[in-house]
Amino acid sequence: MLSVFDEGPPAPCPRPFNMAAYVLAAANQDPQKEALLVLGQDDVETWTFSALEAAVRGTATGFLGLGLKPGDKVLMRLGNTVDFPIAYLGALTAGLVPIPTSSALTEPETAKIITETNPKAILRDPDVACPEDPAICGLDQLRAFRALPPADFHMGDPDRLGYIIYTSGTSGVPRSVLHAHRAIWARRMMFDGWYGLTAHDRLLHAGAFNWTYTLGTGLMDPWTVGATALIPAAGTGAQALPDLLTKHRATIFAAAPGVYRQLLKQNAPFESRALRHGLSAGEKLPPRIAKAWTALTGTQVFEAYGMSECSTFISSAPGLPTSADTLGRPQPGRRVALMGEDGPVPLGTEGTIAVHRDDPGLMLGYLNAPEETAAKWQGEWFLTGDQGVMSEDGQITYLGRNDDMMNAGGYRVSPIEVESVLTARADITAVAVTDVEIKTDARVIAAFYTGPAALDDHELHTYVSDKLARYKQPRLYVHLPELPMGANGKILRRALRAGFEATK
Repeated sequence: MLSVFDEGPPAPCPRPFNMAAYVLAAANQDPQKEALLVLGQDDVETWTFSALEAAVRGTATGFLGLGLKPGDKVLMRLGNTVDFPIAYLGALTAGLVPIPTSSALTEPETAKIITETNPKAILRDPDVACPEDPAICGLDQLRAFRALPPADFHMGDPDRLGYIIYTSGTSGVPRSVLHAHRAIWARRMMFDGWYGLTAHDRLLHAGAFNWTYTLGTGLMDPWTVGATALIPAAGTGAQALPDLLTKHRATIFAAAPGVYRQLLKQNAPFESRALRHGLSAGEKLPPRIAKAWTALTGTQVFEAYGMSECSTFISSAPGLPTSADTLGRPQPGRRVALMGEDGPVPLGTEGTIAVHRDDPGLMLGYLNAPEETAAKWQGEWFLTGDQGVMSEDGQITYLGRNDDMMNAGGYRVSPIEVESVLTARADITAVAVTDVEIKTDARVIAAFYTGPAALDDHELHTYVSDKLARYKQPRLYVHLPELPMGANGKILRRALRAGFEATK
């Protein structure tokens, strides 16, 4: 048998369609229900579904009043506040194309995005790095939009461009991923296939508002089913999460593996009778972390695998037991295969994880990169670049990347992007960047370089600090007499990683 999970094409997305209208439909069912609680140590900011919808649609009116038109791109340079999801949904309501970006990006990195996407407006928190631009809409103006009369939802073809997110490409140039409005429709398959999510849930996501993992799992999905989203206020540390989970009766907890590690370091049992289970995504959750969480809380953690180009489509879920060593199974309704050079490989054989072209969550393509977009396809299948093995019962074991992409705290980072910054220095003759394990289940980015002499680590940290987002910056710098090369002259990053880890 071949490594193919295929239950037939997914349910078609309704037509006409608007992503924001779909997410906010619950506002009509129970307008005064709590949609969002922003959890501070001493206070709570509460948003009902009615207030949320009014703020979103008023924001859309404000955007249209600026002269923006459907299809115009809007760059989001906002911080970890409720302004982020309101602006995001407000842009979608008006038919604009929001471009959410990480607040960790530096001014030069943001300038490149502006050049590539040519946004008609930039939504700017003054505390977030961004070049000065006449198209900037400030935070005070953005917040004033909320009180304006509601705009109508801009309905249209669900396949039209909805939003753009950024991911690092294997070429070292961050790629803008184009998604259609219909992408939100695909997330319905996660409700049972990963979350176990219902309207009665209170989902606490430990991430920041301006992270796409939080935006989808922590906000859009709970609101779609009429559940309550709980988000810790900016600056809340991991040590505060157990009390927040208990005090606010969270039924589901979502975080990246790094947050689970931080919670477990406290080694302080906490009781939350409401908590049913946890969710993890962004990078592979080590089995020992999952076991320790269960021992601490009495609940399981369900893991999901996905990517910027297709969100999550493989996962474990309540009522669908899987081995802790696997990613899980394709979610019901997905079409997934493991591909070799000649098509799907036999069960039990290594192949590239691929998702079918008809998945509504699959990207439209990369902006201004038709060749790279085309290279991701093999017939009807989109190739993720990740390797795996499928068992007879559909579980998929992750075997790693088929390129040198790194994972830094849930963000995928291209080594080439980091290397290009360091090679600009005259005192570095060659450099290779990879991620290395410094202790069990903990990996950091390391830069191995050659040059006349070893350089001061602090000076190198300072050098990259204003050129790369913090999550892209190397934590370790290692001076070597030479870098290992293959027969074709290509630097062997994996050999560097293996050699470093062998000495630890």
